[in-house]
Amino acid sequence: MTRGVAIHLSVNLNKVALLRNSRGATNPSPRVAGEACLDAGAYGLTLHWRGDNRHARQDDVRTLRALCDARGAEFNLEGDAREELVAIAAELRVSQFTLVPVRPGEVTSDHGWDLPRQHDVVAPIVERLSKLGIRTAIFVDANPEMMAAAAATGVDRVEIYTEPYAAAFNSPTQAAELARVGATARAAKRAGMAVNAGHDLDLHNLPLLARDVPEIVEASIGHALLADALYLGIGEAVRRYVRACRGEVVDAPTTK
Repeated sequence: MTRGVAIHLSVNLNKVALLRNSRGATNPSPRVAGEACLDAGAYGLTLHWRGDNRHARQDDVRTLRALCDARGAEFNLEGDAREELVAIAAELRVSQFTLVPVRPGEVTSDHGWDLPRQHDVVAPIVERLSKLGIRTAIFVDANPEMMAAAAATGVDRVEIYTEPYAAAFNSPTQAAELARVGATARAAKRAGMAVNAGHDLDLHNLPLLARDVPEIVEASIGHALLADALYLGIGEAVRRYVRACRGEVVDAPTTK
């Protein structure tokens, strides 16, 4: 079974930038990779610009914003509450700004905002960008009880952290984790917010999520898609993820 309206796929290109940075040169190019993703049917592109510049850099943000503008695609900028990041989101009028908490030393994002405790960090940024017509989202754990506090920040969307669901896939706790994501999505929608999702989604676990949680309107996927692109090519990887976003079961590369 497929869902009537597909989840919009936004491809996170951080790992392309990370590979480029490992040689200190210009290849591979996030811009060229972004063009290939859009050509293959991606709805938009995402970058998470961290303060240490270990993958995406400020020039990547500018380049991909311009690409998405030229192609009529959405550009989602992710990151923490530091001023230089919020300022460039405001300057470039990004399509969506996803505010993500960052813990010093973390390898990747691994938790959502602690609300209402961190309300005073989140709400002023949401207000500032919303006044400019920028859609705002915040990264949250799958916790339905927190959605009222999330809505109180004035944000347009939440992005549900899906790593616990992904880690539980094909295990005895899969149903419980999937149910928790679904309950959070429904609570968010009742509170007046739209729902995004992301983290560790892949060709194995994405179709079930798409079918079971129809409230999700967008998924940001980077690591798994670009890893699959090593085997499939980036265009074919994107095409398979677009189908998975419709709830279709698709062949995934064998990685063992």
